[in-house]
Amino acid sequence: VSPGLLGVLAGAGTGAALGIVWGVGAPGVAALSFAGGLAAVAFGVGVAHMFDAASMMMLVFGGLISSALFTALLSLLKYVADPQNQLPDIVFWLLGSLTQVTAQALGVLVLPVLVGIVLLSACGRMLDGLAMGDEEARTLGIPVMALRYGVIGAATVLAALTVSVAGMIGWVGLVVPHVARLLVGPCNMRVLPVSACIGAMFLLVCDDLARTLSAEEIPVGLIADLLGVVVFVAVLPLLRRGWRA
Repeated sequence: VSPGLLGVLAGAGTGAALGIVWGVGAPGVAALSFAGGLAAVAFGVGVAHMFDAASMMMLVFGGLISSALFTALLSLLKYVADPQNQLPDIVFWLLGSLTQVTAQALGVLVLPVLVGIVLLSACGRMLDGLAMGDEEARTLGIPVMALRYGVIGAATVLAALTVSVAGMIGWVGLVVPHVARLLVGPCNMRVLPVSACIGAMFLLVCDDLARTLSAEEIPVGLIADLLGVVVFVAVLPLLRRGWRA
């Protein structure tokens, strides 16, 4: 899965586009992007609760509905934006870039990201139990609903924070965890911190390529998409071998 599955990316993009159209400045754009990501996931979870709160399939469907709604709102904002000044800024933000990431922004991100990684890693054993199914997890004494929505909430906050600063950079949340599982096995207590480290290294490689391949910097999101496809195709045979085993 990836952050886009529950609508985080679409919501964050819509919030950022709204901030650019309103002309609120970089801090305001980041704040609206963060709020948009949270709102999109909250809407998707709300849709899931209308039908079957305990069903993972309904949660996925709720995320897809939320993503479609916020993508439509984003398209509307792009349509009404000033094509000379605002629309290029929206497009550039959606492509993702680290050029606007300042030391102040990093200072805001460091503590919540580290706390989130530690908390999610601490839930690793319970997540392993949850992966066996809800009934099996309950027999092990795992609070299924509290754990599921707690992890979703923490992951949403982390994703919304990072997207609000760097824009929409895809494939990191989809490819990196699979690579981590190939390296350290399926145990989530190891996979989660290793994924964080590999994801950071992957993004740094993409940023280096974006700054050196051309005289004019290429949006890092484009490099991440291209490199992510290559990496995913490379590891897919190994993943299929593991699924068959």
